[in-house]
Amino acid sequence: MLFIPLKTGALTLANRMLMAPLTRARADLAHMPNDLMAEYYAQRATAGLIVTECTMITPNTSAFVTEPGIYTAEQVQAWKKITDAVHAKGGQIVMQIWHAGRAAHPLINNGAENLAPSAIAITGDIQTPDGKVAHATPRALSTAEISGVVQAFASAAKSAIAAGFDGVEVHGANGYLIDQFLRDSANQRTDMYGGSMENRARFLFEILTAVSAAIGSERVGLRLSPLNSFNSMIDSDPVGLTKFLATRLNEYNLAYLHLMRADFFQVQTGDVMSIARAHYKGVLIGNMGYSSDEAAAAIKEKKLDAVAFGTGFLANPDFPARVQAGALLNVPDQTTFYSPGAKGYTDYPSMQTA
Repeated sequence: MLFIPLKTGALTLANRMLMAPLTRARADLAHMPNDLMAEYYAQRATAGLIVTECTMITPNTSAFVTEPGIYTAEQVQAWKKITDAVHAKGGQIVMQIWHAGRAAHPLINNGAENLAPSAIAITGDIQTPDGKVAHATPRALSTAEISGVVQAFASAAKSAIAAGFDGVEVHGANGYLIDQFLRDSANQRTDMYGGSMENRARFLFEILTAVSAAIGSERVGLRLSPLNSFNSMIDSDPVGLTKFLATRLNEYNLAYLHLMRADFFQVQTGDVMSIARAHYKGVLIGNMGYSSDEAAAAIKEKKLDAVAFGTGFLANPDFPARVQAGALLNVPDQTTFYSPGAKGYTDYPSMQTA
């Protein structure tokens, strides 16, 4: 089942094994993509679709110090080398466009304040050039400021297409800005962007409308994580929120909905995948902890249409071929997930070189 082609929006995928977005922090301090990243993504071009790491849509919104951006002409040209390298290997790649919101920090962003729906800080620490410090309390975006952020997403989508990407994935997951608006633990607003699910989702819907107008909805995917408590995220009704979003998203004719099925920390539990499947009529991609056998079974049973794999692709540049051959998988080295350089990034062997 994993190797049956899939039509998803404007794209036809050769297989149903997607490479999940993986933050690897290999750009530079100016958030510039580079040749090492081109090698990394091109190595993994046999994925049905590559989704890039989270990519900054605007300056001074960094959460990882050296993640890439897509807000300058130089970044667009640097990304073009990467998309060309993937396409030369027969692959397809979309950019995950992202605003960190309150997960950013002034010490990483030239003193710029971090922004959020409400002035509520993430608990715990964040790594900065000055070492680990407490997360900063964000400034709540004014109602008037929100349209500018929406347009930044649309501009980033246009820039991604100019850089040769096959589409974009809007990052609405894992406690970053869109997710902060969606979930009621982080969104305590009393204006038209807070309170009811409809109001809390207004920001997301405005972004999807603007991005779709910019590049066509058939080239737009969306990632959500209604259960994940990463970055201090909790919602009082995650299953209800999933049903609401899955139903309303049918209006947008997206390429796909990419749903994380669980919580990294098991703080919240629930079955969001079956709720999404019941109410969302488009292509549904599952993510988080799937084995290849479980993924194939879920697709066969029509519980979803494809699965995005993270560490499988991280440690195995030829992951689909290994799965198809029943070959052993490389073991990922967690100590190099975010470290600079090629080690643990482009030096994992393929079957031919193992």
